[in-house]
Amino acid sequence: MTADNGAEAQPDGGAAVPVITIDGPSGTGKGTLAARLAAHLGWYCLDSGALYRVLGLAAGRDGIDLDDETALAGLAANLGIGFAAGRVLLEGEDLGDLIRTETAGLAASRVAVHPMVRAALLDWQRRQVRPPGLVADGRDMGTLVFSRARLKVFLDASAQERAERRYKQLMKKGFNVNLPLLVEAVRQRDARDRDRPVAPLRAAAGAVLVDSTAMSADDVFERVLEEVRRVFPDQFHQVAADANGGGLEAVPG
Repeated sequence: MTADNGAEAQPDGGAAVPVITIDGPSGTGKGTLAARLAAHLGWYCLDSGALYRVLGLAAGRDGIDLDDETALAGLAANLGIGFAAGRVLLEGEDLGDLIRTETAGLAASRVAVHPMVRAALLDWQRRQVRPPGLVADGRDMGTLVFSRARLKVFLDASAQERAERRYKQLMKKGFNVNLPLLVEAVRQRDARDRDRPVAPLRAAAGAVLVDSTAMSADDVFERVLEEVRRVFPDQFHQVAADANGGGLEAVPG
């Protein structure tokens, strides 16, 4: 794979491996969409946000300050992360919901601003491109990591809507949360992600823009599936012929 420029290619120089990128701010449903799309197509799925969440968690365990860029980059370069059957693993430990908390999300946003950290994780992410294809979600998948992906999606929603979605999720899990504070936290994270000096959050050139504020998860899925049919007609026909196809998960290469 031509890892230095985000090209789509097989390691052996054969036919290009298709890549779909899904970028957008926190709480838009990127992960749900990516996982569902990958399962539908029988492709691998890369949750790039999990990398930064795991890094933030690992840093906390090792007593590393989230502002110590050099130490964080060293940790990132040797991060023993894996994905298996819907689980996120750190050195073989199933992290479960530990990386899905608000604290983990804030830590991820803080470590992600460091250029050395992003550089340390860049090659790992690009190595996840493998046949039959990859669906990658994050904040810079289409602009940097897989800049030559043939289909790029930017999924957005209002800050209020995203906060309300998160509020409902946390309430169902038994957490006592304050909606106005969540709205403010969402806005602050948006600003941090959009204003960071390296790989700021923005829609890639040519990306399909989808505002999910007033859309259901099914509506979003069907909208993006239309684009898949348009951009990858051959691969889509193959998927349709294979009723037993299932999604795969990216694992460390």
